[in-house]
Amino acid sequence: MRNLADAIENFIMRQLLEDSEDTVLVQRNELADKLSCAPSQISYVLSTRFTPEKGYLVESRRGSGGFVRIVRVTPPKKEQHRETAQSLLEHWAQRGVVTGREYALLKYMLEIMNADEKKKITVLQNAISKMLSVR
Repeated sequence: MRNLADAIENFIMRQLLEDSEDTVLVQRNELADKLSCAPSQISYVLSTRFTPEKGYLVESRRGSGGFVRIVRVTPPKKEQHRETAQSLLEHWAQRGVVTGREYALLKYMLEIMNADEKKKITVLQNAISKMLSVR
C-alpha cells in the first residue's frame, strides 16, 4: 500500500463492492480506529477521492451517532455500456437511490431539456446531489 489515503480508499471501495445497493454507511471515528488513523484523514479521503465528478456522493452527519453515507451514483465501469442520462437515471432507480416519483419527475425533466447528453448528465448529477442532501 502506497500510503494511508490509499488504504482508506481501498477499504471503502471494498465495502461498496460488497454492498449491492451501492451505498455504504460508516462512522468516521469507528473507521479511523479500525484503520489506526485520525478522523480528519478519513474526511480528506472522502473529500478528494469520493467526489461527484468521480461518481460518488457523500453525505455527512456530525455529532453523537453521526455517520458518513457514500453513494455510488454512476454504475461501475463494468456495467457501463454507453452512459446516457437516461441509463444513469435507470441505474439509480434500480438501486433505490431515487423513488418512483423522483424517477418519473427526473425522466420528464430529461425529456424536455434542450441540451446535449453531457450537460444532461451534469444536471442530473447536480439534481441528485441536492435531493440526497434533504433526505
